[in-house]
Amino acid sequence: MDYRNPEQPVKVILKVKNQVAQRNDAVPCKKKKLMQVRKAILEDSDFIGSLLMLATGEVIYRFIRERNFQKAREFLIHFVKQENNQYSFQNCRIIEEEGEVIGVLLGYDGNKLKELREPVLAHIHQFLDPNLTVEDETQDGEFYIDSIGVLPNHQGKGLGARLIQSVIEEQVFGNGKTLGLLVDKANPAAKKLYLKLGFQPVGEKMLMGISMEHLQLKKTE
Repeated sequence: MDYRNPEQPVKVILKVKNQVAQRNDAVPCKKKKLMQVRKAILEDSDFIGSLLMLATGEVIYRFIRERNFQKAREFLIHFVKQENNQYSFQNCRIIEEEGEVIGVLLGYDGNKLKELREPVLAHIHQFLDPNLTVEDETQDGEFYIDSIGVLPNHQGKGLGARLIQSVIEEQVFGNGKTLGLLVDKANPAAKKLYLKLGFQPVGEKMLMGISMEHLQLKKTE
C-alpha cells in the first residue's frame, strides 16, 4: 500500500471525470459539498482502476513485467469489472464528493486470499508469466486492507483515514475481526497514519520484492 503521485494516473482520472461532467449540467453552488463512503458498483470500475494504480501500481507493473501505465491500468480494470477475484469492485468501497469518486479502499477476508487471487494468477500464468509466484499478503483470521488510493488533489484531507474508519466500524466493532495491512517500509507517512488509527506492527513481509511491514488492529475489551 503506497500513496504515490504520478502524473499519468491523474491525467487518466481527469479524462474520465471530464467525460462524466460533459453528461451533466452542473450548476455552481456555494453549499457545503456532500461526501459519503459507499460500497462500489460495477459502474465505478474505471475510476477504481485508476485510483488503485496510485496505491498498488508498483506491484501491477511487476505482474505485467513492464512499467507501462496504460497496460497496468487496463489489467486492473479487467479484474475490477469481474466478480469473485482479488481486485473486484465487490471488494471495494469508495468515497465520493458530490457524486465524484475521489478515493477507494480495497479489502477482503484474509481466509479468501487464495480463492480470490486464483483468477488473477491464472491470467498471468497464461498470458504474461507462467512462472510467477506471489507471497501471501494476508492470513486467516484477519480482514485485509489491500490498497487505498486517493486522488492527489484530495490527499491530506483525511479521506484515507475516513475509508479505514468505515472498515473499522464494520469489521472490527461490527464483526469482531482483526484488521491487517502491509505498509511499504519506504513510506513512513502512511505508517504514521495507520499507527494513529490504532494499528500496531506485528511483523515483516516481502511482496514482489518490496519490503513491507505487517500491521494489525484488534478490538480491545
